[in-house]
Order: sequence, then C-alpha cells, then structure tokens
Amino acid sequence: MHELSIAMQLVDVAARAAEDAGAERVSVVRLRLGALSGVVRDALEFSFAIVAADTALAGAQLQIEELPLVIYCVPCARKATLVGISSFRCPSCNTPSGDIRQGRELEIVGLEIMGAGVAQQQPLHP
Repeated sequence: MHELSIAMQLVDVAARAAEDAGAERVSVVRLRLGALSGVVRDALEFSFAIVAADTALAGAQLQIEELPLVIYCVPCARKATLVGISSFRCPSCNTPSGDIRQGRELEIVGLEIMGAGVAQQQPLHP
C-alpha cells in the first residue's frame, strides 16, 4: 500500500508549509489527483487520517479534486477527455495518442490554516 508513504509525504509537506506560514493548525489540505496517478483515493484518505494524528494536521480534511485523463489529438487538433484509462484513443476520430495533457497529477494545491485563532487559505507552489 504505497498510499501510506504518499500520505506521509503529504503530511510532511503540509506541516512544513504551515510552519513556514506561522500556522498553529491545518484544517484542510487541498489535493489534485489525476486518473493516472496510481493512487487509490480511499486508501489515501484512510492513510492520511492515521499519519496526520498527533501533528498540526490532526483532524484535517483532505479535499481531493479528481482529474480525468486528457490527451491531445493531432488529427482533430484539440484536447479530448477520456472516460477511462484503458484506451488512449480520441473519442471523436479513434486515433491513438500518447500526448497526455492531464491525468498524472498528485499535488497539494492549498491549505486552510489556523494561526492565532484566525483561519486563512494558503496556496502552495511546488
């Protein structure tokens, strides 16, 4: 279950960012998760809750934005969103494409932090 090690890294990165911002506590971690990330959402959420205990992220909510797989189709000259990850073919013309434009993401995009009793949003820039 590699989600446990991913959760450990998420907590570490978020805790450092919160500390750098002078936060006492993190209440929300916003994450973007692509269809090709290889991460099982339920396992990540479970692991996150365990790893976050006894840290500044204890009880924090993990908000996950799931991103579909998007490819670029040369013959159609446009991006196409795929319904699954089993076929990398344009849904319009059925041409295969390896030009992946979205779907590999696994990134923290923001935090909601508490510092001196005041809540604020903290964007993260990798």
